[in-house]
Amino acid sequence: MEKDKENEGVLKKGDLTSGPVMSSMLRFAVPMILGNLLQQCYNVADTLIVGQFLGANALAAVGSAYTLMTFITSIMLGLSMGSGALFSIRFGERDYDRMKESMTASFVLIAGICIVLNVLVFLLIDQILWFLRVPDEVWDLMRKYLVVIFYGIIATFLYNYFASLLRAIGDSRTPLIFLAISAVLNIVLDLWFVVGLERGVAGAAEATVISQYVSGVGLMAFTWFRKKELRPEKRHLRVTRRCLSEISSFSLLTCVQQSVMNLGILMVQGLVNSFGPAVMAAFAAAVKIDSFAYMPVQDFGNAFSTFIAQNYGARKTDRIRAGLKGAIITAVIFSVTVSALVFVFSPQLMLIFVDAGEAEIIAEGVRYLRTEGAFYCGIGCLFLLYGLYRALGKPSMSVVLTVISLGTRVALAYLLSAIPAIGVVGIWWSVPIGWFLADAVGIGYYLLHKDKLTL
Repeated sequence: MEKDKENEGVLKKGDLTSGPVMSSMLRFAVPMILGNLLQQCYNVADTLIVGQFLGANALAAVGSAYTLMTFITSIMLGLSMGSGALFSIRFGERDYDRMKESMTASFVLIAGICIVLNVLVFLLIDQILWFLRVPDEVWDLMRKYLVVIFYGIIATFLYNYFASLLRAIGDSRTPLIFLAISAVLNIVLDLWFVVGLERGVAGAAEATVISQYVSGVGLMAFTWFRKKELRPEKRHLRVTRRCLSEISSFSLLTCVQQSVMNLGILMVQGLVNSFGPAVMAAFAAAVKIDSFAYMPVQDFGNAFSTFIAQNYGARKTDRIRAGLKGAIITAVIFSVTVSALVFVFSPQLMLIFVDAGEAEIIAEGVRYLRTEGAFYCGIGCLFLLYGLYRALGKPSMSVVLTVISLGTRVALAYLLSAIPAIGVVGIWWSVPIGWFLADAVGIGYYLLHKDKLTL
């Protein structure tokens, strides 16, 4: 009993169910925002160094591989985020035994899916490249990069699982520390392998994989040895049908939501690839800028989700509604500000990734950023809606919004780009249209059902 009380006292340090609403949320969100900005450094370092030292075809190969890996990572991320939402609810309820049972079931479920996925991508690598419509001049480079980068999938699982667990109990700082270490390591190794050892795109992939294992295995070891209050005991190790069903309802639906989102992006990537290496390279560079531009509001949405889930578990409806109002205002202000900056400085931002002599690539990248990047407010609100419905035990609604957003994007991208007078610009315009349509549905559903949702 004394041990349980001691563990409860340690766990309560991450409590988001008391104190000022917005300051609590922001203190929790800032390390998550910084952490994912650092995580973007994994592939941005590859893109920057590859683009500057290996040329446009190598840049196109690594950029297209990034879109594919984002899809694969989204499966691990979605499963972990869904589990994290349930951990947060149990934490808010102060039901630590059920939380630890969920931790065991979640780890077994996600680890099994990870192993199967890892085997499949190695077996189907050529079919994946064909599906992405990769041009001949890029095919060998992209395949060489992917053969190495696929070895990092297990590391991605380990990091995302333990990061979601720690964030669920209010610790967003520790994942940031491990990401900071691995991000710096990734940049150093990129320069060494690509520039020093001249290992080409394979060297860039090797640097990323090594860095991923440093963060994944390191965070797992830290959680086991330094967060003893989270260690499951023997009674928590049974994976019951009830517990597995509960975890599956959260994890699998969130996984579907994340996967559908990135599958849509992957389908758009295939369409972009059909316009040739110059458009591929422009898209590859612009997507990195995109990631940095709206990543903070995406992570704020994830932090907001943890805040809502803890308070939902504690049945604190007033804090849920106050948090929702403050989060919307914060996300809108941030998104509008970033849109203005990206619109004005898009040529300078493209030059970070592309040599100044590549005028066609830079021009297309600027056109993408000034079309899609002007509407980050749409994706900012959508991330909040994803987090809200996940935290309130309605992950199926997040899936619906994702299908609306990405379905619209993919359909319009293929339809508009096929019109000669519009061409590739139709792909860029399809993005914000999908965002705002999903926002309208998500907000409408909440206004109609808010009393039932927050009971």
